[in-house]
Amino acid sequence: MALAQTGYAVRAAARERRGLNSPSGIEVVAQGDLGGAVDWAPLVAGIDAVVHLAGIAHVGPQIAEAAYDAVNHRATAALATVAASAGVRRFVFMSSIRAQTGALSPRPLTEADAPQPTDAYGRSKLAAENAVCAAGLPYTILRPALVYGPGAKGNLASLMRLAALPVPLPFGALTNRRSLLALDNLIAAVRFALEDTRAINETFLVSDPGTLSVADMVAAIRAAWGRSSALLPVPPRLLAAALSLVGQRDAFERLSGTQVAEPAKLIAAGWRPVIETRPGLAAMAQAASPRKSGTASRSTP
Repeated sequence: MALAQTGYAVRAAARERRGLNSPSGIEVVAQGDLGGAVDWAPLVAGIDAVVHLAGIAHVGPQIAEAAYDAVNHRATAALATVAASAGVRRFVFMSSIRAQTGALSPRPLTEADAPQPTDAYGRSKLAAENAVCAAGLPYTILRPALVYGPGAKGNLASLMRLAALPVPLPFGALTNRRSLLALDNLIAAVRFALEDTRAINETFLVSDPGTLSVADMVAAIRAAWGRSSALLPVPPRLLAAALSLVGQRDAFERLSGTQVAEPAKLIAAGWRPVIETRPGLAAMAQAASPRKSGTASRSTP
């Protein structure tokens, strides 16, 4: 949608046509399960550039490593090979920061670090990156940090639900730092990869400049709703113990862990973010106001 709105003629392959509704500038093509055989040739015929976003992410331990490999790696490799044969002039692959590291990182990440994925998802994304590099066409690989924006899912959706509760939250003493990525900034990175020769045959970490703690995120979200942050400075050890007692140790590690991936290389190449993190979080929060959704009935004291 965003590329079409800026003047690109877009052919979108999608399993779900709902939400696209064939708007102006978008040709919607039905596409089956990427875990099976895919005839990519008709999809790339007459196409100048490919932006490959499809894949399966963290959907639970019931998904076997072979399924991640089939969809994220092998389907991507086949598409890149066909695109090269068709003369596609730019291939942008949406990888993930998890191709480089686990969910947490003890030190700031850069593209110079040797990739060390820790799960099947990350390994499949790294294998796909290698396949794209070997396909013989001009490429750009993007490794986005945690993406936020209207309709955010996963951990951010959970944090939004917590922030909507009309009670103080025990996160005031969490000082961990996390890199986030506004959806608008990710779109700007895709456009940069499509349009700027400095992006050719490069791999980039993509994030908003600067980092926030979980406490910062909750404060920004509640401020967008016109509420005080209402964060209690509970010592992290006590918070960890309490969450462990209710089987939420993993949730604490996600809340309190650090992962910093600054976009220094991408900025040096010429990319510029279009929105800062706090205004971006505010826009996300306003789109999901508790007053609209009914998730909270009164202001936090």
